[in-house]
Amino acid sequence: MTPLKITVAPNGARRGKSDHPEIPVSRAEIIETAVACHAAGAAELHLHIRDTAGKHSLDSTEYRETMTELARTVPDMAVQVTTESAGIFAVPDQFACLRGVRPAAASVSVREIARAPELAPQVYAFAADNGIKVQHILYEQADLDQLKAWLADGTVPDDMRAVILVLGKYAPPQNAQPDDLAPFVNALGGAFPDWTVCAFGHQEHAVLTEAIRLGGHVRVGFENNICRPDGTPAKDNAENVARIAAAARAMGRPIQN
Repeated sequence: MTPLKITVAPNGARRGKSDHPEIPVSRAEIIETAVACHAAGAAELHLHIRDTAGKHSLDSTEYRETMTELARTVPDMAVQVTTESAGIFAVPDQFACLRGVRPAAASVSVREIARAPELAPQVYAFAADNGIKVQHILYEQADLDQLKAWLADGTVPDDMRAVILVLGKYAPPQNAQPDDLAPFVNALGGAFPDWTVCAFGHQEHAVLTEAIRLGGHVRVGFENNICRPDGTPAKDNAENVARIAAAARAMGRPIQN
């Protein structure tokens, strides 16, 4: 079986200290969290940065400086940047972020890029030309249909097929359910073998355990859920990473370092 890649998403674009005191906001907190989560079993960090007011940012300088510090502090941990708009940024801003950072990996929402279809070919061509591993964010069947159309017409290169299936919602709150997963995975039809799952709400662990069983990868963290499976607040991101890593081992799934 393919080794499981655990990605940690420790903060996201919206949550802050009022939601949980251990949500990392500053650069130092993000790095400290990355170190702890890597030790707990996370092979990759899904990186969101914040501005001086603690708000979601796509600032390329802050991204580069944070990534430099991460490379120094936890060099064996892969880093994936987000281009999420979070209702703030337009597609040109997201494209500018990619051009300014040129990361090894980035998550890109199909739904968001589709707001500017004339830019989509440029975004994906830039990523391909610069060796950026794109993970397409899919929230629903319509996003998958759009991605398939872009693959068919060449907007998205044929080898750019990594996806993350997002179950549940942050706002309005909608908790993911384990039964939501199989239909979404089946809709991939085997055309997207590199698939990851993240899940909003306190059933995150149950959903991700089902993803592991089905052969997918998982993303865990306070971006999506700040609780234990029983609904009580988790101590920190590393606790939830360690729990899903232990579940994978119990299921006999090797874990990617």
